[in-house]
Amino acid sequence: MESTATNTASGPGTAPDLDLDLVTVPARQGLEAVDIIRRSAGLSGPVGPVLHDGSGGTLGFLVPPGTADAWDLPGSACTQSDGRGMRFGDAVSPTAGATGWLLPPEAVGPVTDPEVLRAALGEAARLIEAADNCR
Repeated sequence: MESTATNTASGPGTAPDLDLDLVTVPARQGLEAVDIIRRSAGLSGPVGPVLHDGSGGTLGFLVPPGTADAWDLPGSACTQSDGRGMRFGDAVSPTAGATGWLLPPEAVGPVTDPEVLRAALGEAARLIEAADNCR
């Protein structure tokens, strides 16, 4: 899936404005999903940029705009950017405890395909449940 980034900046070295949605999940499930997507990237597509919160409680996957309109996966949330745009690429690295990148935009491919993410999150939830039941 292609990124929907549009560059509205006027000079070189400035970051593009992105009109994207953000799927947030508990960190444990999100980390499992990242691994699942990376292992199957040749079949399903790459994982895109992923944010983490400073407390380590959640991960956020950048997905195409409009994903929030049909997102209904229990245990996760999808937030619309509503055309507000997000700026990436020219920010200073986050300080300890701040939100930052697990997978920065410049290190990975385009945004994550929502169907690939949905499948990976479902598989991750099943793996976590199985692991927790083995205790």
